[in-house]
Amino acid sequence: MRSFYHYMMRYRGMKKPTLESRLADWMFSDHDFPKQSTSYNEISSYLEWNIPFTEASQVFDRLWDEYQTNEV
Repeated sequence: MRSFYHYMMRYRGMKKPTLESRLADWMFSDHDFPKQSTSYNEISSYLEWNIPFTEASQVFDRLWDEYQTNEV
């Protein structure tokens, strides 16, 4: 299974930024983001301590559900 980070890279670099692309771009540029993780708790905890924008947690939860559906 691909890591959540690799799943999110599909949203990176949009010409017209969306909440999804903002999160993906931030994950790409954050060198400490757990890029190999497939753990909801690990990524969610990291976001709680390093939240890049207000809606990031809600976007993450929605995209995590999509990730689980498409990758597992």
